[in-house]
Amino acid sequence: MPLPVPNLDDRHFQDIVDEAKKRIPHYSKDWTDHNLSDPGITLVELFAWMTDLLLYRLNQVPDLHYIRFMEMLGMHLQEPVAAKTRATFWLSKPQETPVMISSGTEVASQQTEKEPSIIFTTDDDARILPPILQVVFSGVTGEEQNLKRLEKGFEGFEVFSQTPKPGDALYFGFENDLSYHILRFELDFDPAIGAGVNPDFPPYVWEVSSGQADTPWEMCEVEIDTTKGMNRGGDIQIHLPQMQKGKANNQEGYWVRVRVKEITRSENRDGMRPFRVSPKLRKVAVASWGISISATHAQRVTHEIIGRSEGSPGGRYQLQLYPILRRSVGESLTVYVDNEPPQTWIEVTDFADSDATDRHYTLDGVSGELRLGPAIRQPDGTIKLYGAIPPRGATLIFERYRHGGGEKGNVDVNVINTLKTSIPFIDRVSNRKPATGGLDSESLEAAMQRVPAILRSRERAVTEADFEFLARQALPNMIGRVKCVHPRTTEAEKVVPALIYVLVIPYLPHPEKRLEENELQLRDEDIATLASLLDERRLLTTRVNIRQPAYVWVSVRATLGVSPDATQSKVEEAILSRLYRFLNPLTGGLDGKGWPFGRNLFISDVYQCLQGISGVQFIRSVEMFRTQPGAGPQGNPEEVIELLAHGVIVSGVHQVVFVGS
Repeated sequence: MPLPVPNLDDRHFQDIVDEAKKRIPHYSKDWTDHNLSDPGITLVELFAWMTDLLLYRLNQVPDLHYIRFMEMLGMHLQEPVAAKTRATFWLSKPQETPVMISSGTEVASQQTEKEPSIIFTTDDDARILPPILQVVFSGVTGEEQNLKRLEKGFEGFEVFSQTPKPGDALYFGFENDLSYHILRFELDFDPAIGAGVNPDFPPYVWEVSSGQADTPWEMCEVEIDTTKGMNRGGDIQIHLPQMQKGKANNQEGYWVRVRVKEITRSENRDGMRPFRVSPKLRKVAVASWGISISATHAQRVTHEIIGRSEGSPGGRYQLQLYPILRRSVGESLTVYVDNEPPQTWIEVTDFADSDATDRHYTLDGVSGELRLGPAIRQPDGTIKLYGAIPPRGATLIFERYRHGGGEKGNVDVNVINTLKTSIPFIDRVSNRKPATGGLDSESLEAAMQRVPAILRSRERAVTEADFEFLARQALPNMIGRVKCVHPRTTEAEKVVPALIYVLVIPYLPHPEKRLEENELQLRDEDIATLASLLDERRLLTTRVNIRQPAYVWVSVRATLGVSPDATQSKVEEAILSRLYRFLNPLTGGLDGKGWPFGRNLFISDVYQCLQGISGVQFIRSVEMFRTQPGAGPQGNPEEVIELLAHGVIVSGVHQVVFVGS
């Protein structure tokens, strides 16, 4: 099967004739006879026919010529993108001094007979710090406790109101930043006090100070809670997110708190019960048990000698390991000349703007080939150097680079479980969340399909398609969908630069499930990257705003009957799976490519979605509700869920009600 080759120009004979006729009034106002019998129109059709033949021949150019044309455009295969995750390092026991984990520490999956290990490296230096507890107090009274007496268990205090209510909290203030640490609280509660709760489903959450004005507290993940809802002594182990200094009780510090939450209807149905009496805390001890560090699917290579200069232009050198990931600070070429300071050279995309004094080079991340500037003869016969030439005999050393990446790095939870090098006091390592974002290097077929979009945009953003194409090029592994819209302006607003909204839905590895609100949030660094790239390519008369769509959360209650030979649990699972996939910003809609921006949701759409499910005998009714993230039906049912132009549908919690025939 031949490689798919897109049309460089998809116009045909009639398109060219129509375009030529539209231009006649502009160039020849006296030409008014556009009938087929007019000699001028005959000539237009003749030239249109000849142009159509040329376009046909151009679209039949062999693949070799097509690739040469791509090289003339300066195209190259896109480098692989590395998957990222957070590697959690666990201590064998808490330490009294900080434990250092250096940047570049390698962790990996377990090697088997058939599969090599998948190696990740940590991105930054990290230290596991012993927590320094400054203050403990109840948010109800604000009275600070005596830490020494609390550590010894000499006295106790009620942590919430006498009858706890949502918002009551117990605060722990720390002197040091414990971002991404694993904290274990050893707590002793009076077993005769904190009554009323379901010990396996307690009504509280753990949070840390985030330093943000709109959301000053961010939720922690609780891994262990043996206190039975604060009804006895035990351990509570939590994983902290990023912390920032905050203020509580008029004191600055790094804060961790446990807060009584409001019980939702679904949580009440699942068995969560409120406190009737406040728990009484008698003893506290806190220790660090590890830390989570950002890790990338890559291996680092340092100080690789790639060759010696021959003193001639156009030199080519090969790095040993490839493909190579996108370079960061410190990953560059250094040229060593005898008795001279080392020369740091700069990577460029091409040599078009380089002259004889510029220490520039290009690096193909897919093949690992490094090129120095060429010498090209000019029309007047002179030779021009596009880039400097290292002196003959100079040693070329690539200081550092990372190779790896690809989709194989998108590993599941707890696949990373091996330390490549031992670290004192570190017992084990794991990835508590899956690694995501890995992409293989671009194939030739994919690059060939990019040509029409590149010819259309040429690194500038004018049309909606230009903005969408450039956004995908900037973050191919982070964007699930992108849509460009611009609001209509009134006459009074025409003097104001046009505002362009670029709506971005993040890429998710498994989007067909019920999505959480935080999964659809854009990262600040991704917004900054897109804003910087599009700002350089927009028109001066436009402004660009990167934002997420207006997510409209919808919950469906389906009342139906099942066949006598069907199992209700399996039917319910099939229905929920179908609904979560259909009412989805990434996999929803009739075409399965994500719910269309601005398309209203009708009750008939849901009926159509539920047709043909095995085991469903009849559908008695379907109700749709606007709801909140993670919530079930709320308010009154609606026949139509209307969306704005920048809105998309997201599933809340759906309900299936079974009835008899």
